[in-house]
Amino acid sequence: MTAVVDERVRHRVTLTGVSLSYPGDDGPTQVLAPTDLTIEPGEFVCVVGPSGCGKSTLLNILAGFLAPTEGTVHVGGDPVTGPDPDRGVVFQQPTLYPWLSVRRNVEFGPKVRGVVRNRRTAEAARMLALVGLDHLADRRPYELSGGQQQRAQIARVLVNDPQIILMDEPFGALDALTREKLQGELLTLWRDRRKTVLFVTHSIDEALLLGTRVLVMGTRPGRIIYDKPTRFKAGLADPSFSNLRAQPGFSTMRDEVSANIYAAHA
Repeated sequence: MTAVVDERVRHRVTLTGVSLSYPGDDGPTQVLAPTDLTIEPGEFVCVVGPSGCGKSTLLNILAGFLAPTEGTVHVGGDPVTGPDPDRGVVFQQPTLYPWLSVRRNVEFGPKVRGVVRNRRTAEAARMLALVGLDHLADRRPYELSGGQQQRAQIARVLVNDPQIILMDEPFGALDALTREKLQGELLTLWRDRRKTVLFVTHSIDEALLLGTRVLVMGTRPGRIIYDKPTRFKAGLADPSFSNLRAQPGFSTMRDEVSANIYAAHA
């Protein structure tokens, strides 16, 4: 029992009094108000809110790309002081290296970390099979569709076996059919591996489909104004919007989240 508790504490994400301000001619502009947030291991937290509310800022602070003006970020007992392979980031636009094959893109992280060739090749092959790209491993990124490129980017993150996956509107630029397919694949991966996920999106339905918990952020400055667990995922053997919308309480929670977003934008 003690080992289980220790494992959860070791991977818990904690933000304490985290804020961010940028200097300006008329004084500093506060982008993110002092924020306290705890994310437990295995949670799938979706963040929604109007443009400019600080969703991506929050994600970039967790990733270690931005240092907060005030406050602290910890994963377990360790402070976040910069990027780390244990916190993988999936961006809205794939950031694959165009001169490398899909396979070499996925192998790149382990190669930088000094993983021996045979092992990194085997791990890359396993991840590409997991996201359904093993038959395209020797293609260049520009030979893939947008959805396939996102799968490759997800494989490149997963191959490092991060405990935390940070996703900044990863499906926002995709067509509706591809987006829904990747949503289902992401849920399957999450159920199989139970990584901690922070997922930024503009879509309320997407947040309720994917998340075990939904945060709404308000503006001027950015801040969390709503934080509730969802209650639909257990009943979704087939994760799709049609099944989601049939779940009891879905419409009520959707209206609740929408009202908070509207109030934040008013």
